[in-house]
Parts: sequence; C-alpha cells; structure tokens
Amino acid sequence: MGNPKGFMTIGRKDAGYRPVNDRIHDYGEVEQTLDENDRMDQAARCMDCGIPFCHWGCPVGSKIPEWQDMVYHANWKGAYEILHSTNSFPEFTGRVCPAPCEKACVLAIHSEAVTIRENEASTVEHAFNLGFVQPRIPEVRTGKKIAIVGSGPAGLSAADLLNQAGHEVTVFEKNSAIGGLLRFGIPDFKLSKTIIDRRLEIFLEEGIIFKPNVAVGVDISREELLVNFDAVVLANGAEQARDLPLEGRDLKGVYYAMEFLSQSNKRIAGEEFSDELNILAKDKRVLVIGGGDTGSDCVGTSIRQKARSVTQIEILPKPSENRADNNPWPYWPNTLRTSSSHLEGCERRWSLNTKRFIGDGEIKQVELVTVNWDKDKAGRWVMTEKQGSEEILDVDLVLLSMGFTQPVHNGLLDSLEIEYDQRGNVKVNAKKQTSNAKIFACGDVEAGASLVVRAIEAGKIAAFNVDEFLCPE
Repeated sequence: MGNPKGFMTIGRKDAGYRPVNDRIHDYGEVEQTLDENDRMDQAARCMDCGIPFCHWGCPVGSKIPEWQDMVYHANWKGAYEILHSTNSFPEFTGRVCPAPCEKACVLAIHSEAVTIRENEASTVEHAFNLGFVQPRIPEVRTGKKIAIVGSGPAGLSAADLLNQAGHEVTVFEKNSAIGGLLRFGIPDFKLSKTIIDRRLEIFLEEGIIFKPNVAVGVDISREELLVNFDAVVLANGAEQARDLPLEGRDLKGVYYAMEFLSQSNKRIAGEEFSDELNILAKDKRVLVIGGGDTGSDCVGTSIRQKARSVTQIEILPKPSENRADNNPWPYWPNTLRTSSSHLEGCERRWSLNTKRFIGDGEIKQVELVTVNWDKDKAGRWVMTEKQGSEEILDVDLVLLSMGFTQPVHNGLLDSLEIEYDQRGNVKVNAKKQTSNAKIFACGDVEAGASLVVRAIEAGKIAAFNVDEFLCPE
C-alpha cells in the first residue's frame, strides 16, 4: 500500500465519455482515458483493506489491492501479470464489465469507490504498449484433443487455459468470425473489435486452432465430435431470446434486440445485407422494450443509425437513485443505472406493459398500459394494470430486449442427448461436467444469461476440471 492516506486526500475521478456530439456520429469507443499521473493517483485511493470486499465481489477473483499498488508505483508489468493471473483477457472486462468489484469497494459506502474497472483497462493498454504482453507458447503437449463449441468469453477462457496446460484446443464458431457475444452482441462503441483481434492473434501464436463458419451439429456431426476429441466443452451461450407473443408480433418491424445488434456489428465489419433483410433505425421512431444492458445497446446503436426518436420502456418500476434499506453495501445495488447511450438522447419510461402491436403488414403503433406493483399477503410482488391508463404509441421499429430464457435445444444439444435442468439449461455438476462424462459445459449455456465476467470464471472452472479429467495424475 503505497499511499495509506490516498483515499482521504484524492477524490474519485472518472475518465468520462467523449462529447455526445462527437461520439454519436461514429462507432468508436465512447470512453476517454486519464493521463498516467491521474491514473496512478486513482490507484493510490485503494486502501488495501484488511478484508478486500472488491476481491469478494469480483467473479474472477481479481487480486485488486495487489495490482492497484503496482499501478500506483507505475509497475505496469507487475500489475498486468497479477490481473492476467485470474483473467485471460482483462482488456475485455476493463471495458464491458459492470464492475461488481466497485459496488463492493469499501469506499462505495460513500459513493467514492476506487475506479477499478478504468484502472484495469488502462493497465492492459500500458502493458500492450510497453511490449509486456507476449505469446506464451506451451513447451510440452499432452497429445489430448479438446473441442470447444462457441467462441464467446466462456469458450475463449477455457480455450486459453487448456492450451496453456498443453492440450490441443480447437474452437468452433458458427459465425464468420471468432468472439461470440463479444464480437456480435456488444456494440463497437463499447468494445472495439480491434481489441478482440489483438488478443486472438496472441492465442493463434500460442497454438489455439480457430474454426469459424462451422456449425457443430450441422457441419460436424455428434459422432465426429465425440470420436475425434478426447473432451468437448460446450460454451455456445443462451441464445433463446424471451419473446412477446402478442397480437401483431409477426408484423414487419418487430425484431429481437440481438438480431438488430448483431447485424449492426456485422455491417460495421463490412458485411452487406439486402434491403429485405436490413434492420435499420434510420429516420424511424424506435421503441426498445426492456431496460437492461442489451436494451441500452439498442438505444446507442439506434441513435448512431440516425433514428428519428428512441424510447425505452421497462415493465418494472423506476429504481431509486440510492440503495434501499434492504439492499445494503457490499451487495449489488438495485439502483438506477444510466449508460452512455441513455445520455445521448433517449426517453426512458417505467411501469409500462405492452398489450399489442398494431399495423397492416408493418408495425405502426404499440398499445401500452401503466401497471402498479404491490405485495400480496405472502409478500410477493403482484402486477396489476391501472384502469384507464391505456395509450397508443406511434412506432416504426420495435426491438425486444427482455433477456434470454435458455440455450437453443434444437440441433446440437438435443443430438448430444445430455440432460437439461429445470430452467432448460444444460445440466452440469460442480465440475461443469454434463450427464455425458466426456462433455463439459460452461457459461450461459449451463448457468443462464449473465455477465461476461461470470462466463470467464465459468470457463476457468471448466478448464481446470477438463484438464483433471484428461490427466488425472
């Protein structure tokens, strides 16, 4: 702990965002950076608490006080090595993680948490710029072959660690490029795809084999998969989006959020779509149904596509600005979250339920109704519609962003004849092992849709247990 009084003498300083009038005209990352001295000052605010709640709050178990101290002393190599010891790609989480570590930081009691996430992103960029991030090519190979299905954060995390253990790892991806959710689900203005490509180049040099444009279960059969590989890791996500099966759902102009976002990312990467398949917000009145991060990404993307207007609605009540009495520190705060996209020009509304979609072949209007939330005698929240509160909203594009229910069963998963749990996810034991001992699963496919950082940790756990399964001694 280099500066024991840093938290008393230095205030929290966020890097902030690029000016709105600049960033809405491109897809460059919206976050700015602090200079090196400011960043070191921010690291000095870490108190190196006797009980590091930040470490407890981080799903990958980042040793936060240790690498903060390294940053304070401008030891970027040491800081990166500590970061990388628990996370295969801290440059991703440094950009897209909602930072549960900061919510658990002791200074968060006074709303002055250490800028852990920004410090993380800065540390990795310093490490790359100074040449500290180099391929680590395994010296010994075990001769064991592992197939990983899906190249999102869970799959890449497992691939990295299994490759470092000396196994031959092949990552299959059904899309045209590697990255899964990171590449096709998260907009470029939050995570530039050059950041993904930079890490993939290192993985390639280290010996990981990537096979995009390969749909396992279609291009490669179940039999081929199980015969040609000693172990299989399923990391193909939870892609079954929650639908809204109302009157008019089949109207043109009503889409799942991920259809819209993935197409936008592919278009930015140079892929072209026909007029019939194009999903564009330009000059349209956009309604985003769902108030989470994916909905926020739809807002920012719609604004960049020059939407006429953007409205985001949520069925739940508006969260409070501050923690409720039953939501104490250091737990995750159930408070209002405002993203950079919301600050770019979006109307946000709460306690609204969608009743029907209206149009003649194409979406023209949506009927909404205000809802109240009250507790019943058993203490459960019950939703009731407010009589006479119905309204008709004119819209041209509706994006359904209400989360994901489970992985897609039809195809690969059903063909593998593995068990599902009560929620429809792939059933695994504590070792991430499915009902077929040779097949493991990690991330959203077995736990349900969640944070990137949790998927990374799940990949770590799966990798450890696959290695133990293949090399028990």
